[in-house]
Formats: sequence, structure tokens, C-alpha cells
Amino acid sequence: MENSKLLELFHSLSLEEKIGQLVQLSSDFFSQNVAVKTGPMSSIGIDESKISYVGSILNASNVKEIKKIQSEYLKKSKHKIPLLFMSDIINGYKTVFPIPLALGCSFDFQLVKETAQIAAKEAAVSGIHVTFSPMVDMVRDARWGRVMETYSEDTYLNNHYASVMVEGYQGTNDYHNNIASCVKHFAGYGGVLAGRDYNTVELCERTLREDYLHAYQSAIKAGCKMVMTSFNTIDRIPVTANKRMLRDILRDEWGFEGVTISDHSSIKELINHGVAKDESEAAKKAIEAGCDIDMMTACYANHLSKLVDEGKLDIKYIDEAALRVLKLKNDLGLFENPYRGANEDDAKKFILAPDFRKKAREAVSKSCVLLKNDNNILPLNKDTKIALIGPYSDSKELCGMWSFTVDTDEVVTIKEGIQCYNRNIKSCMGSQILDNYDIVDELNQLFGKKRVDSSLIDDSVELKKAIQYAQDADIIIMAIGEHPYQSGEAASRVDLSLPETQMNLLREMAKFDKSIITLVFSGRPLILNEIEKYSDAIIQCWFPGIEGGNGIADLLFGKVNPSGRLSISFPYHVGQCPIFYNHLPTGRPLIHKDENNRFISKYIDAPNEPLYCFGYGLSYSKFRYSSISLNSHIMKEDDNIEASITIENISNRDGIETVQLYLRDLVGSVSRPVKELKSIQKVFLKANEKTTVKFIVTNDMLKFYRYDMSFDSEAGDFEIFIGHDSSTENKEMFKLIK
Repeated sequence: MENSKLLELFHSLSLEEKIGQLVQLSSDFFSQNVAVKTGPMSSIGIDESKISYVGSILNASNVKEIKKIQSEYLKKSKHKIPLLFMSDIINGYKTVFPIPLALGCSFDFQLVKETAQIAAKEAAVSGIHVTFSPMVDMVRDARWGRVMETYSEDTYLNNHYASVMVEGYQGTNDYHNNIASCVKHFAGYGGVLAGRDYNTVELCERTLREDYLHAYQSAIKAGCKMVMTSFNTIDRIPVTANKRMLRDILRDEWGFEGVTISDHSSIKELINHGVAKDESEAAKKAIEAGCDIDMMTACYANHLSKLVDEGKLDIKYIDEAALRVLKLKNDLGLFENPYRGANEDDAKKFILAPDFRKKAREAVSKSCVLLKNDNNILPLNKDTKIALIGPYSDSKELCGMWSFTVDTDEVVTIKEGIQCYNRNIKSCMGSQILDNYDIVDELNQLFGKKRVDSSLIDDSVELKKAIQYAQDADIIIMAIGEHPYQSGEAASRVDLSLPETQMNLLREMAKFDKSIITLVFSGRPLILNEIEKYSDAIIQCWFPGIEGGNGIADLLFGKVNPSGRLSISFPYHVGQCPIFYNHLPTGRPLIHKDENNRFISKYIDAPNEPLYCFGYGLSYSKFRYSSISLNSHIMKEDDNIEASITIENISNRDGIETVQLYLRDLVGSVSRPVKELKSIQKVFLKANEKTTVKFIVTNDMLKFYRYDMSFDSEAGDFEIFIGHDSSTENKEMFKLIK
């Protein structure tokens, strides 16, 4: 539709019709079921007459359902304004990929972009217009359940992942292949205090800008069409009502012209935050602050019109928000084609296409991280007699909490993957996955699923099987981890260890004189100290998606050489949280691990360092680094420095090495991190091959928010590190002259 026609349509709308465009409800509200009126409709208190004005639908995902809702809605619509269908497509639609945190460990931006392209294709033909992804919240605390949805603790990685995910989803805005991207959660949600979901956030202006805001801005620069507000406070003001965040920074400073949307119920939650006395005040504060769409409350629907009539709200706020929503619908071509890419035949053709599954399998093998491999026990020989034991040995629950659209029958289990290489295998659960199932039953009830009957699994019988299979095997593979419901939204934990029932199983298996390979499934870093003690090899598998069994088997048997690197630190103890590599120095630093001085910054009962550091990950190949060579030790502001290093594969196996460059500003007007990742290069080296890797260090890499909050570099001395992970001490120095 031409812009003039769109404006003509906009001006023809009544106030109630404009407000309707700012309301999002779930598909339940469009059900013919009478129970809806006593269920979701009554729970939020919206009048049935207002539903005919609603502008967007939350989490409808079935192509037939979407087309039916759209068709019936348009029949009743006076102005024939189509609905927008939005959904949580987090790590794939039907072709479910590894969780975002796992994809972050690939350090492969092109791969991650391709996963978004596939997700967009499947979602588009299913009738979905917008995905609430990517989530680019900076996360440094493994206690927070939503760590699984983000990519890294690192700004550099998050920036790149934000860009490529938006580009992958949105592409050329082709309705056959692309959907709109809504970046979330703006902003700082990953900094919740104590790692507790929905909690407050205390970030100074410098930390907010230096560490947290960059990734959202990268998504904006990549052209994302929507932004979701976060639940938390910034400067003690909830973001959903925070004018400085939503107008001053997002729109005025960054130039964002798209649509903003609240997270689920967060406008009404302004009352709980103590910044609004009732729904009317919450609606007023949110719309004035710049939150366009009210997700799943009746605050806008019930109160905006009255606020205007009473002269308490300038109608301009409603007008600008409603026009933005209409522009998005027009940009997506919905006025010409309300169903956009929705097509049952295309859905059958493209969903779970062989090429898509092949990419999912590749993503698994590139996202898993080999944490330990004593005596090169991996890869396995195909004739090895295997005992596969643990709750994840033959489980199809490999996709994580957010994969609502997965067809579980399509998931390849670990047992099935291994059997493609080795039929000489016996498998059993060995134990329950949880000590108790309260958290599972709670969510199952919410999702309309059955309660878990744990009596169906006899632990004593399972343990006897495990012991028998272990005795007869050459090697034991333990497939263990946290339950999918133990991570994700509202799954914050203070105990990051495995359930005791699984640990007891591992301890029993450790009594045998057999090598143990442990596969760890989780949505967050777990405390692996005891697991490390009992295991000869460990692979962090995360929640790997529908091709989990195949991708992991490819690693176990050496078809693929591991190349994943940790995009987040693994704590030695939960008491270290939050823990991250790019922390600030302290006035009393621990210089040497064996430092005998009590009065320095250290724990008296644990090391300062994580168990596994950021960037860490093993390979079946071994690589040796030379010292760093600089083409100059003096850098001018408008110039750059070339840093080069020789990497040698000193093994008999081809492999990929992820070479990481870190910088440190030794003296600044404000304290600067001990290291910051600034560039990576993935290098493929054949057995016994070596090559020279070159990096260009620019002035932009040295910029930060200075004492006066200007963003620029400062003259002085810098250290440059190039190595295998964030613990590298392979360094050189240069001086910036301005």
C-alpha cells in the first residue's frame, strides 16, 4: 500500500480502533470455545467487544489455525486491517537447532545466520510474521535460567550474533522466506540481581553502555523491525515505563523507527514495581514512555481512551504508536496479502526438509564443547563395546524449554545416533532424571500436560541394569544433565549441580575400572567439579535440538573433529557467580595462584578462576602458537597495527582452531577490563600443517566510555593477547599516540 493510502486509512480510524492496534492477545481469545470467556478473557479483564479491534496475536503457530483466525477476523473488520501473528521462534521452528547459548559456542557467525534463515523459512510458510528473537541480553550469571536464550557473556560475540540473526530472519523481506525480527529484552535484563528472574537490575550508566547496550544497537543497525522491553528496572525505573531508554536512547539516539512491544504482562506489572497505582496509570506511563504494544493485559484496551477523554493523555502518543504498527503491517505486505507466506503445501514441502536437518546436525557438532579428553579416549573405535547409561541415553527431550513447536517424534536420540556407528551397545536410564518432579508437574499443569508418574521408573531395577551393562562393556558413556524445565524462563537456581539421583548413578559407575565419557545436557553452565573427577572425557552438549543424537555421535566417533568453544565461563562453585573473563582489575589482585598473602582479592575456600574459562574447548587435534609479531609497536590514531602469529597443527588429525585476539588498555581515565575479545579467526589446518594468521588492530577497537562519558580511545600502552582462549598469556605491547 502506498504511504498516502496508509495515512488515509490511519486517519479514518476511530480512537478505539487505533488503540486496538496496540493490543496483543493470544490465539485463545479467538477460539469459538465458550470456556475462553471464563478463562483467558476474564483473567485479564478485557471486554469481549474490544477483541474485534485487536492488532496482533501471540504464539499461534499452526498454519491452518492462523489462516482461519485471519480470515474470520477480516470478515468482521470494518477497515480490513490484517492481524500480525507473532511467536517465540527461539532456536528453530520445526527444525530445532541447539539452544542459542550452544550456538554461541560455535563461534561461527555464518552458521548461526543460516539457522535463522531456516527458522524464518519454516515460520513464514506456517503463517508467522514476527519472531521474538534474537535475545541478546548480556549474561554473566549461570544462576539465571534464561542464560540458555542468549549467546555469550561477551560483548564482541553478542554484537555479531545480534546482527546475523536479524539478517537471517529478515533477509530481503520476501514473504516466502523471511519474517520480521523483534530483538529482546531491551535492556539489561541479563544483569538481574542474584541471578533471579524478573528481579531488579542495578547498572551504572557506564556499565550499561559499555557492556550491555551494544548488542541491541547492533540489532537495530541490522534493521530489526521490533524491540521488546525487558521486565527489569534501569535506574530504578521499569523499562516498560522508562522514557530515557525507549525514547531518548532507542529512538532519538539510535534512530529506531520500528515498533516496541512490552514483554508478557509487563505494563500491568508496573503496579507491582510500585511506579503505578492502578492499570490506568500503568497504561499512561507506558504509552508516554514509548511502549507501543501491550502484550497480554487490558491496560491499553480498557484505559487509554478514557485517559484521552479526560485530558490526562495526549492522543499523539496513541497516534504515533498506532501508525508505527500499521507501517509494519504494510512493510510486511499484509494489506495486499493478509496470509503472507502461509501455505499448507509449502509447509509440507519445506518443514524439516533434508537440507534443514543436515544443517541442524552440523550445528550440533559445532556447538558441543569438548571439555576433557584424557589419554585421547575420544574418538571411539566403532568396535568398542558400549554401555550407554543415564536419563538422556534414549530421551527425545533434547530441545530445551523454549521449543514449543517441536515434533518430539522427529528428535534423534543419543542411542539412535550412536547405533548408526556402533550396534554393539546396551542402554538404560540408570536413574530418574530428578530427585522430585514438583517443578515439572507445575509447568505441565500450566501447559495442559499430564503429571509425571515417577513410579513408572524403578530406580533399583534401572541401577541393576546399569551395573550389568557397565560390567560387560569396554567403555561407559554417561548421558546426564538437568531437566529441560530446570533452565529457561522462571528457572533460576542457586544449586547448579546435577540432581543427586544422577550423581549417585555416576558414582556407582565410577566404581568400575572402566573409562567414562560423560555427555552433559543443560541450558546453562553447571558445576562439573565432581563430574570432572569421575570422567575421562566430557562433552558439554547443551540442549542440542532434533539432530542431537546424530551430531553428538559424529563427535564421539570422529566423523567431526570438535571445534566448539565456551561462550560463557563455567564456575568452579556457584558462590563465584556472577563470573566472567572480562572483569575489572582490583586494587589488590591475585597475581599468582599460590599467593600466600591473605589480604588480597581471593576466596579462602575456592579459586578465583572458573573451572573452564571463556573461549575454552578441546579438539582431537593439537595446536601450537608462536609468539606474537607486530609490524609496529607504535600506533597512530588514524592508523592501525598488524599482529601476526604462526599456528601449527602438531597432531596427525586435521582440525579447526579458533584463534582469539584480546586487548587490554593498561591505563585509562576509568578502570578498564583485564581482557576484552576483539576479533576471532577460525583456521582449518591439516595434520602437521602450519600457517600465519594476521589480525588488524584499529583505533575503533580501543574506544570506550571515558571519564566524561565520551566514546573514544585514549593514548597510552596496550597489551595484545592472541591464543586458544581467554586464559592465554601470549602477549605483546604497543603504544597508541594521539
